[in-house]
Amino acid sequence: MELTKRDYDLPDSKGHFAEFGGRFVPETLIPALDSLEEHYLAAKENKLFNNELNQLLKYYCGRETPLYKAEEISKELGFNLWLKREDLNHTGAHKINNALGQILLAKKMGKKRIIAETGAGQHGVATAAVAAKFGFECIVYMGEEDIERQKLNVFRMNLMGAEIRPVSSGSKTLKDATNEAIRDWVSNVENTFYIIGSSVGPHPYPMLVRDFQSVIGKETIIQFKELTGLPLPDKLIACVGGGSNALGLFYPFLPYDVEIIGVEAGGKGVNTTQHAATLTKGEFGVLHGAASMMLQNEDGQVTLPHSISAGLDYPGIGPEHSYLSKSKRVKYKTATDDEALDAFKWMSEKEGIIPALETAHAIAYLKQKDNGISKNEHVILNLSGRGDKDVSTVEQSMKKKYE
Repeated sequence: MELTKRDYDLPDSKGHFAEFGGRFVPETLIPALDSLEEHYLAAKENKLFNNELNQLLKYYCGRETPLYKAEEISKELGFNLWLKREDLNHTGAHKINNALGQILLAKKMGKKRIIAETGAGQHGVATAAVAAKFGFECIVYMGEEDIERQKLNVFRMNLMGAEIRPVSSGSKTLKDATNEAIRDWVSNVENTFYIIGSSVGPHPYPMLVRDFQSVIGKETIIQFKELTGLPLPDKLIACVGGGSNALGLFYPFLPYDVEIIGVEAGGKGVNTTQHAATLTKGEFGVLHGAASMMLQNEDGQVTLPHSISAGLDYPGIGPEHSYLSKSKRVKYKTATDDEALDAFKWMSEKEGIIPALETAHAIAYLKQKDNGISKNEHVILNLSGRGDKDVSTVEQSMKKKYE
C-alpha cells in the first residue's frame, strides 16, 4: 500500500515531523536559520544552482555510483544482495553529496568561513575538500577520542588546509564536537556557514541534508529497474547514526511498498549501558537544536553512547528517523560491535570490498537469524563508505578479541 503524500512530504513549514524536529536554539541563530531556509528553498527551484550542483556531483564527486550485485554473498545467503556503492565517491563516502550542496549555499549567501563537526572524519574530509575547492576557510571540530581513532582522516583534512580543533569535554566524541561547533556558530554567525553533516540539528538542516543525500535513492530506483527489469526491490537496509546515508537511500522509496530497515549501533549490547541504539532504547528529548529521540537518564540528561564506529557514536538521531520509527514506516534494528567486526571481515573476504565500520553494522544485519529476508528476495544495502579509515581500529579490536 502506498502512503499518501501527506504522510511523507515533511517537514511542515515550522520544520516538524509530527512532534519531532523544530528549532530549539539561541535567538541569535534564528535569523541565520531563516536566511538559510529562504536561500535553500529558492536554490531548490533555481536551474543554475541545480546545474552547478549536478555538474559537481558528476565530475568532482564521481556520480552516479554503481548499484553492484554482491554475487558471493548472495549465493551464501540465498537472496539477491545489491550494494549501492557510496564508498566510490570522491573522499570515500556519501558525505560529499551534502557537503557540495551546502558549500554552494554558503557561496550563494556570501559566507566564506566554514565550520563543521565530525566523528568518523568522513564529513570533515568532505567539508575540507569542498572548502579547499572553493577557497574558503575551514575549521573542523572533532573529539579527542575520535582524533585518536581516525588519524588517517585527520591527516587528510590537514592536507586540504582545514584547521582541526580538538574537543576535550564530555566523552570527547561527536556529541561534544557538535556542541563546540554550535558555540562557534553562535559567536560568529554573521560570517560563518555551519555545514552540518547529518540529518540532525534545527530546521532546515534535517530537510536540506536529506534532500542533498536523496540523490542516492533516486539513482537506485532507476538503476534497480534497469538491472533487473523489476519495478522495486523487496527491502532496503542502511546503518543509522545521525541518519543521513539512510535517509538518502530511504526517502525516495517512502511512498512505495518496500520494506525499509535501519540498523543502529548495539555496542556491547542494548541491555548494557554501552550502546548507541537511540531509537531502540531512547526517549523523547531535545538535542542540538531539535526534538527527537535520544539517550538520556531519569533526569533528562544525555547519557554517553558507545560504538566501535566513531560515526555511529552519537546519543541522538535525526528527527525524521524518529518520525519514521514512531509511524512504523521504517523498522529499526541493532548490531553489536562484535557483529560489526565480523561483518567487516566477511564483506572484505567475500567481495573484496572493505566497508566502513558504520556500514558493517548494516551488513551484520544480513546474517541475523530473525532478519525476515526470504529466499530470492532483492535487498539493497547502502554501502555508505569505505573502510580505509577503520583498518587500524579493526586491527586493534581483533587482536584483543583473539588474544
